[in-house]
Amino acid sequence: MSGILGEIAGLLTSVCWSFNSVVFTLAGRRVGAAAVNALRLWIAVPALMLIHWLLYSSLFPFAVEPGRLLYLGLSGLVGFVIGDAMLFESFLLIGPRLAMLLALLVPVFGAALAWAFLGESLPPLELAAIAVTLAGIAWVVSEGRNGAAAAEARSERRFALGIWLAVGGAAGQALGLLLSRQGLAGGYSAVSATLLRVSAASLILALAALLRGTLRATLGKMRDRRALLEISAGALTGPALGVVLSLVAIARASIGVASTLMSLTPVLLLPVSHFLFKERITPRAVAGTVVALLGVMLLFLV
Repeated sequence: MSGILGEIAGLLTSVCWSFNSVVFTLAGRRVGAAAVNALRLWIAVPALMLIHWLLYSSLFPFAVEPGRLLYLGLSGLVGFVIGDAMLFESFLLIGPRLAMLLALLVPVFGAALAWAFLGESLPPLELAAIAVTLAGIAWVVSEGRNGAAAAEARSERRFALGIWLAVGGAAGQALGLLLSRQGLAGGYSAVSATLLRVSAASLILALAALLRGTLRATLGKMRDRRALLEISAGALTGPALGVVLSLVAIARASIGVASTLMSLTPVLLLPVSHFLFKERITPRAVAGTVVALLGVMLLFLV
């Protein structure tokens, strides 16, 4: 029963990631990617504080050590502020399906960063898994504007920019996770770490908006009720519910199975993109997505 619960949580995590990528795309078309990135974090903070209070009877992990706080704060900056900003912009340029397919590069970048900075080895099977993932993604991306991305990309330049932003977003998220790993050392609570990461990112975005004189304009975007509803729904299913479900999945199922189930977002987005965003999903797009997912599965299982 414990394993089944973990597998269900892993699958629901992918559903959450799929849902928030769609609603963030819809909201971004109305108020812009930058506003979505800031507002969803500002909304997520109180939700995470409530979860933290329910779990630990404390609204915030005030007793965090300075060194751990530094790692988690930097993780929030790199992952949520920079990485997600690029990812959300790519949603608008190439659509959530292709952007989330490129997000499968996160474990690839993670393995490379761990090898470069932590001295972790990259055995032949892991290198083969990385090659399979890259091949699947390249197969889909090389289809270009003549395939599934045609409805989202207005020009080759726009399409290429979206691809590079999605790749940059994946790299930022991978580096953020690497920094989080250092912040989680010693068995520190993942929920507390997530709250610290999101809080740091929220504060940075608020200060940046204040210095640029755009804070009032960003908050004013909340007057768009539809966008606010979409951003709120995405914030609750992403940094809040999605994080909790991912923790349940990792705790109750094997890492390989949980990680694979949590990586199903590009597959789940295939029918969504076809029916909601009117993309033409080609057999090549489906096959390449499956190949990339198989590469991620191998990467977690070896």
